[in-house]
Amino acid sequence: MSGRARIYDVFVIGGGVNGCGVARDAAGRGFSVGLAEKGDLAGGTSSKSTKLIHGGLRYLEMFEFRMVREALEERETLLNIAPHLVQPLRFILPVARGGRPAWILRLGLILYDHLGARKKLPGAATVDLRAAPEGRALRPDLGRAFSYWDCRVDDARLVVLNARDAADRGADILTRTEVVRAKAGDGVWRLDLRDGSAGAERTISARLVVNAAGPWAEAVLHNVVGATNPPRLRLVRGSHIVTKKLFEGDAAFLFQARDGRVVFAIPFQDDFTLIGTTDVDQREAPEKAEISADEKDYLCRAASAFLARGVTDSDVVWSFSGVRPLSDGGTQRAAKASRDYEIDATSVGGASLINLIGGKLTAYRRVAEQVVDRAAARLGPRGGAWTASEKLPGGDFPGGDLAGFERELAVSYPFLSAAAARRLARAYGTLALKLLGSARRREDLGRDFGMGLSEAEVEHLTRREWARTAEDVLWRRSKLGLRASAAQTAMLDAFLAGEGT
Repeated sequence: MSGRARIYDVFVIGGGVNGCGVARDAAGRGFSVGLAEKGDLAGGTSSKSTKLIHGGLRYLEMFEFRMVREALEERETLLNIAPHLVQPLRFILPVARGGRPAWILRLGLILYDHLGARKKLPGAATVDLRAAPEGRALRPDLGRAFSYWDCRVDDARLVVLNARDAADRGADILTRTEVVRAKAGDGVWRLDLRDGSAGAERTISARLVVNAAGPWAEAVLHNVVGATNPPRLRLVRGSHIVTKKLFEGDAAFLFQARDGRVVFAIPFQDDFTLIGTTDVDQREAPEKAEISADEKDYLCRAASAFLARGVTDSDVVWSFSGVRPLSDGGTQRAAKASRDYEIDATSVGGASLINLIGGKLTAYRRVAEQVVDRAAARLGPRGGAWTASEKLPGGDFPGGDLAGFERELAVSYPFLSAAAARRLARAYGTLALKLLGSARRREDLGRDFGMGLSEAEVEHLTRREWARTAEDVLWRRSKLGLRASAAQTAMLDAFLAGEGT
């Protein structure tokens, strides 16, 4: 705990996108803020999404109009405040025999275009797959499709940069720190924290606690707070596979699977394709989430039903599974369970507790804003809402012109390849200029770990972004793990452990 405050105004449990969003918002309004994450930032669901900022086209079928509208409005906001992390992405939606008829798809896309005050993205259109270049990736019997626009995002970096901005505004971000007990009395929480590395415990105090532990929110209430009747969560696993590149071009595809669900196939990290997702009830603990053979087969078959080339298990180079914490409304099918969120504010021993249940990656900023509004109502107002207009760190390049900034980076640092300049610009935005500093040749950046990863970048990630292990660096702060050899990973781990020379 810093010396700035003996008692935190707000203490957040959970370092996913919602928790870090709350910390950023609260710190920017002038509250003293602490956050504890038992593992690494974005170590759970927030690094295991489909990597999209979108309204959720399929939720229109569930009549979730408010949720879709809010998400589409947030899509515009995130395009403005994080132009390095959030980029427009065109989707092709083929009309398939046995799927939703063309008129329903067209009606849904018209509604999708008009629900969310679309300003930056083009509208939906009809596509003749026999003439369009995207048609070459698909089976020849698919002749008609629609196109529409959403956005891609680097989900884990979105989390980390929210945490970075929160820390820059005074928040204490405590990773590898577990909240093991929380007791309230006389209007104050006393929380026992355990250092995950050393095992040492210490106690801090807070006037208000935000439970943003995602899939672990129910466990926090039961095991940490001691609630006797915590809200019941439905844990739903979403699994993805990453394959060798399956098609050319920058467009993504949305396929209608035979069971009525939809499956995305998205260009990923230049040389790969991301396919997902599934909806399966997670019966085990969230940290044990792992793709099943059935899920992998389902995703391969769903993509193979549309793509010109079949997808098999041998194409898969990586898979990951995340657990969505949904409010248990008794829906029979996991795919039909609502993705909406709930914010529950209550008091325990005169101290305030806010529980955040559910929610989508796309809506995190708005959800955080509402949580901090609730906190301000209990603690007394400070500054007003501000996060809709303030850029996330690195997003302040002129006009939000990412391509222009990539070119500027390549000119300023001519030793960078085009691919390296692109990666750094999209990961760090203008922070890349600080990372690269006065370097005039590659050697000025220190040790080369391969994959374009330099010692200067690793030091930035450890000093400014809480990275401690090779996994943190290669799979959450970047996706360079897709290209790293076992020897390169071992070398990086040894360096981070202080064993490198």
